[in-house]
Amino acid sequence: MRILGVATQGTGKDDETRLRGLLENFNAEFFPFDQSKKIKSAFGLFKKVWKDQPDLVVLEGTGIAGGSVLIFTRILRKIPYILSSGDAVSAFVGSQIPVLRPFFNLYEKYLTKKASGFIGWTPYLTGRALTFGAKRAMTASGWSPHNITNEEQARFRVSVRQDLGIPLDALVVGIVGSLAWNKRSGFCYGYELVSAYFRTRREGLYILIVGDGDGKKELERLAGPELGRKIFLTGKVPRHQIPSYLSAMDVASLPQSVDQVGAFRYSTKLTEYMSLRLPIIMGQVPMSYDLPGHWFWRLSGCTPWSEEYVCTLAALLDHLSFEEIKEKSSVQKMLPQFEKKYQVERVTEFITDIIESNK
Repeated sequence: MRILGVATQGTGKDDETRLRGLLENFNAEFFPFDQSKKIKSAFGLFKKVWKDQPDLVVLEGTGIAGGSVLIFTRILRKIPYILSSGDAVSAFVGSQIPVLRPFFNLYEKYLTKKASGFIGWTPYLTGRALTFGAKRAMTASGWSPHNITNEEQARFRVSVRQDLGIPLDALVVGIVGSLAWNKRSGFCYGYELVSAYFRTRREGLYILIVGDGDGKKELERLAGPELGRKIFLTGKVPRHQIPSYLSAMDVASLPQSVDQVGAFRYSTKLTEYMSLRLPIIMGQVPMSYDLPGHWFWRLSGCTPWSEEYVCTLAALLDHLSFEEIKEKSSVQKMLPQFEKKYQVERVTEFITDIIESNK
């Protein structure tokens, strides 16, 4: 089997790491896609697929630079491809630039319909792909890249808190993620935590936000005099240090909108939080009802930047007890659907069946 993998997010990025993991049972070749040179990469991918004619191309991401190439090679050379995606891309683009939504809606539907199969990051995206005309579909929700012991977690908790000047008996609520500022909604990850902080009366509450982006300056402005005292923004940290900062938290935030963008997602942060048994605060998105266990708090409010969501979050933080946190932290470390081995096995069968059916 000659399989070519490509991630439009770029070589060496998290999407490619995921794809390499899913394809580890195959001797797959990977095309070095450079997101900073999309047009050049698109032409390079076209020449590669046209010349080599692989048995199958597996595309991670719905970017036009990669997707349009595979549509053309599918039509012109009958080269099959599988599409893997973690976002409802047309809804996402439409939320940012409404005028582009009709175009991206047509593009996403056609890209999905022409694919020989679809791998969704969530069952909601998988169902969405089937309504778009995907011939076959399955779900591979991803896994945590971190694997640390309870002893390491306890040690990291102490060391990070000491470095930041956070008392060991304080309540630390935090988030890890990209702080990309959405001008349209006036929001980035962590905004809900900083906003809720100023609505609480709890003395021993600390906010820890790990990540970087243009939203960091907005959060610093919002934090005001509490920045570096009770609210900490670390900026970007090396990936191998993320478990250390997660270990310093008692509760993690997973803010997603209850709409055609957020409702379809799981978020890559979910498995990272679960791997350290961090109980999670989230909105009333579908996964909060579908995933088993009682390791999260579900807040009202359609968006995490709404007044209702922030006020509900503040009320929760005011009355949250360490006993309740401990109870929610006692859940199993990882649900079966988020185990890497289980997902790789199913993807291997899925791809093998598709290649066999194309002969």
